[in-house]
Amino acid sequence: MRIDQPLPRRSAPQSQLRRNEPEQPLVFIVDDDTSVREALSELILSAGLQPVCFASTRELLDADILDSPGCLILDVRMPGASGLDLQHHLAKNGNPKPVIFVTGHGDIPMTVQAMKAGAVDFLTKPVRDQTLLDAVIKGIAIDAARRAEAAVVKRNIERFETLTPREREVLHEVARGRLNKQIAFDLGISEVTVKLHRGNVMRKMEAASIGDLIRAWETLPAPMREAGAIKALV
Repeated sequence: MRIDQPLPRRSAPQSQLRRNEPEQPLVFIVDDDTSVREALSELILSAGLQPVCFASTRELLDADILDSPGCLILDVRMPGASGLDLQHHLAKNGNPKPVIFVTGHGDIPMTVQAMKAGAVDFLTKPVRDQTLLDAVIKGIAIDAARRAEAAVVKRNIERFETLTPREREVLHEVARGRLNKQIAFDLGISEVTVKLHRGNVMRKMEAASIGDLIRAWETLPAPMREAGAIKALV
């Protein structure tokens, strides 16, 4: 069954979807076996983390809470879409949330597929509690790092969008390591004007140094950087 195939919407219990803190990481547990979900939930709670349980991948997607920080514990084989299907679906839709597979039906090809797709770990039942908790902590850390990186990129994009077209050209040239007089010659403007634009760029990008400015430039999506390059060459 395809993971994006329309199915009747089924909401997870409201008690499971309650969020105590906006940034509290959640451990999403998806397994069609009730006893497994309960055991995993108790283990996660014992570590001071917040579990949220679902009986299927569709139930998880319908809950619409995957933008929350955290990681997933997935069974591989379940009725309907599998854990591997969900992993692929999330990556395809730009949400590569860390996944830990816990299964009683694993094999080498399946493990290789999951790990190549970025799984944190692929564990076979029965699994030691500490082994699973170590994987969960690692997954949460990976997700936190990705979210922090995404926040930096978003912030720099917002700052970049406040620049004028000429300021963007100057920024591109500065990132190339060009001197003010070289930029002035290339753009057909005075060196004083270049200095003015450069100062505006530093202020708007909130860069304390040229190093900060270049690092911010390097976080921008390639199309934005390429657009600046094209303008500078025209």
